[in-house]
Amino acid sequence: MSDAITTEIIRHGLLAAAEEMARNLCRTAYNTVVYEIHDYGIGIHDANGDVVADAPGIAVFTRGNDHGIKKAVEFLGRDGMRPGDVLILNYPYWSSAHTLDPLVFAPVHHGAELIGFTSCRIHVLDLKQKDPGYVLDSTDMYQEGLFFPASKLYRGGVQNDDVFNVIRFNSRMPKRTIGDIQAQVSACVTGVRRTQEIAAKYGSETLQRAMGAINDHGERLARLALAKLPKGTWTAHDFVDSDGVDLDRLIKMAVTVTITADEMIIDWTGSDRDVKGPINLPVGQTEAFCSLIFKALTTPDTPVVAGNFRPMRVITEPGSVMHAVPPMPTFTLWTGLLGGEVVLKALAQGMPDRVPACSGGDVSSMMGLGINPRNGETWLEATNEAVGFGAHATGDGEDGIMHLSEPGCRNNPVEVLETKSPMFIESYGYRPDTGGPGRFRGGVGVGRTYRFTAPSTGICLVYKTRTKPWAIGGGRPGENNHIVLNPGTGREVVQGGGYNHLEAGEVLVNNTGGGGGFGHPFEREPERVARDVRNGFVSAAAAARDYGVVVDPDDFDVDAAATRRLRGGEPAA
Repeated sequence: MSDAITTEIIRHGLLAAAEEMARNLCRTAYNTVVYEIHDYGIGIHDANGDVVADAPGIAVFTRGNDHGIKKAVEFLGRDGMRPGDVLILNYPYWSSAHTLDPLVFAPVHHGAELIGFTSCRIHVLDLKQKDPGYVLDSTDMYQEGLFFPASKLYRGGVQNDDVFNVIRFNSRMPKRTIGDIQAQVSACVTGVRRTQEIAAKYGSETLQRAMGAINDHGERLARLALAKLPKGTWTAHDFVDSDGVDLDRLIKMAVTVTITADEMIIDWTGSDRDVKGPINLPVGQTEAFCSLIFKALTTPDTPVVAGNFRPMRVITEPGSVMHAVPPMPTFTLWTGLLGGEVVLKALAQGMPDRVPACSGGDVSSMMGLGINPRNGETWLEATNEAVGFGAHATGDGEDGIMHLSEPGCRNNPVEVLETKSPMFIESYGYRPDTGGPGRFRGGVGVGRTYRFTAPSTGICLVYKTRTKPWAIGGGRPGENNHIVLNPGTGREVVQGGGYNHLEAGEVLVNNTGGGGGFGHPFEREPERVARDVRNGFVSAAAAARDYGVVVDPDDFDVDAAATRRLRGGEPAA
């Protein structure tokens, strides 16, 4: 039997093992998206596939790993997974992600007994999808790359060259792709070894009891927090810019959230159907991003365990944008990045004091690729851009941080991008006046300017440019994300996401949005507005226009008399 002290020691041992998995992954990966950005999801799971320890990266990956492991067990059976096996799964409808986010996982055995799993999901660079880099306009699954339905990379500890050769001869960048997959294998094997050591020390039965206790405790914490939330039903909707095929069609995400004494129900009935392009979500990812919001509201201060989500239920309609079925395309998963804030938009009606206004609302990723003139080799580098966070009942939104769908991630440093690619970063900084005005100001977005020094393709993954980040309680919306090509020239174009073929010397600017405001802007203290002007977050003109505060742009003093006239509705002298 496992006592509470032993359970806690085992819990920390599993968490340490997951962190070691992440460190090994980052040390061995070939891809800066992995070792710089931390685009990964790592977990240690019990024998049912439920996560008991994770290493934070992209939050929606870890819960998606649970879903994928369980589908693989259904497909192969427990007897089909032997000691020393390592498997790869990227069939989207099972794996909870697109083809380039393969789930690599390994069963953990103690003797002949299956006692758990370890998992590692990352973004790899190429698996024969129809377009290099990213697919934005596929219309069925068969355009989106190679599928591995729980295939064995290693059998009994021996590499399965058949699978690796298929990858090698079907990838535009086989060395980096196989290197990254082997890094995933290394991470999983590390987790297997450490979990087996715990089982050897305390006994298999004690370890499994501890895993059960960890998840039961996670459930109790979530239910205690759920009991304190307001009860009711609220609805909301928002839009994805397009599906990548029907470019003029806004794609509706509609949600109804119900909180009872026993559960939170997140119902996506009414979301758009018949979506031709690849923004449809595997249901595992819909469940995963909903889990992120539920976790943030109930147990934000404890590590992720599957028990945290037992009081949450997600309802979807098969065939809708929130529940793709074969052969619906799923490559561009941005619906799952935007969807979390639709849940918050509904909850803001019932608990405006507990949730923030909308952030800039997008990950705003830019991916460059081409032939590097320095070495004649194919290059591909990417970075996700920071956005402004939404204001909330107790303060301003954060300025320029990673979107809430990727809380464990970072952006790619300027030095790395310039070293590994023919891109020169001309400027990078905050965007004034992008945060939504309010008693509490929305955080501002950022802008990064890329000048390409060789012919290249710039793939912009930005899907919230046509609707503004929403506000709460009389605040005003934040400014939109947008891409600008060749600014200040006769060839200037302002656009959303898409493929851009650029010649040497051409410029692409990735501008991210600001968060929505909270409360009426005239309720903001003039001194705080003046400080925003001094710090460059708000211009003097916007201070007068949006906040009714007149600030001297030279010494940043507030003109109290002019401010009273503006806030009283009288014209300033």
